[in-house]
Amino acid sequence: MLKTAPSLKDIESAAKRLEGHIFKTPVLESTRMNNQFKCRLLIKAENLQRTGSFKFRGAFNMIASLSDNDKMNGVVAFSSGNHARGVAAAAKILGINATVVMPADAPKIKIENTRQDGANIVLYNRADANRLEIAKKIAQETGGTLIPPFDAAEIMAGQATLGIEFIDQAKNINAELDYFLAPCSGGGLIGGNAIVFNELSKHTLIYCVEPEGFDDTARSLIAGERLTNKLGKRSFCDALLLEEPGRITFKTNKRLLTGGLVVNDAETAKAIKVAFEVYKIVIEPSGAIALAAILSGKINPEGKTIGIICTGGNIDADTFKDVLDGKFED
Repeated sequence: MLKTAPSLKDIESAAKRLEGHIFKTPVLESTRMNNQFKCRLLIKAENLQRTGSFKFRGAFNMIASLSDNDKMNGVVAFSSGNHARGVAAAAKILGINATVVMPADAPKIKIENTRQDGANIVLYNRADANRLEIAKKIAQETGGTLIPPFDAAEIMAGQATLGIEFIDQAKNINAELDYFLAPCSGGGLIGGNAIVFNELSKHTLIYCVEPEGFDDTARSLIAGERLTNKLGKRSFCDALLLEEPGRITFKTNKRLLTGGLVVNDAETAKAIKVAFEVYKIVIEPSGAIALAAILSGKINPEGKTIGIICTGGNIDADTFKDVLDGKFED
């Protein structure tokens, strides 16, 4: 496992490794939205990726990179859902045993889909258990390799392959991105893609987007050091409820990101509705926050070309119904 951030060469190698295993997800554009916000708004719909999330990219890249001996001992991961399923699906394709530590309150659809992909699931209580410690113990007992959700170069490289795609897809429709926005948890997605844009689209300004109460990266960027979130906060963005930025990822993000944006649950719910009504896609709360940042005016989009990532579509039917019924509105 590489202990530093990936290079563009590493990311390009990951793209080759992923060929034939991922979907080149579409870039969506709406004349109605462009006119409303006086900009060009381009959405890369990673909710349509294999397993319904960008997470498959990083998981497959790292697991496929393991030695034959490590593959024999299986892999272990911890996740609230999307990374869990990405690991499970990648391991199944590669014929490797996988154990995934998941919170008991994770969306049922994520737990069930991960189980159906063949992983052994170990549930824990967020309030009184440490998922990393549980996963480390399992790895020690089984000899399995720990596959982290973000803080590894191989994970970042796999996730960053969508940035290479996005830049190429934008060029094909005569667009160059002035802004690039993506959801942020531990910082692997935004960090990996910041490396891509820094090399291939230097003028693009890069922002991470986080849920209110879990804006550790935004605050850390201002402070210049990793900060943690206060206990007791809540959000329905279940995939983004992390305590602090990763070590490898924050070193990259501190250098390359323009800043961090923060949205609340009501703004995120509105973005889910707009994605469904305008772009005809279903996205989960954690996958909607970059769109929410644009809709709620966190940056001025006028006259700009803006690229955002809708990262996942694994939302429970009940939660989706509540969003459409307006139950999260202010």
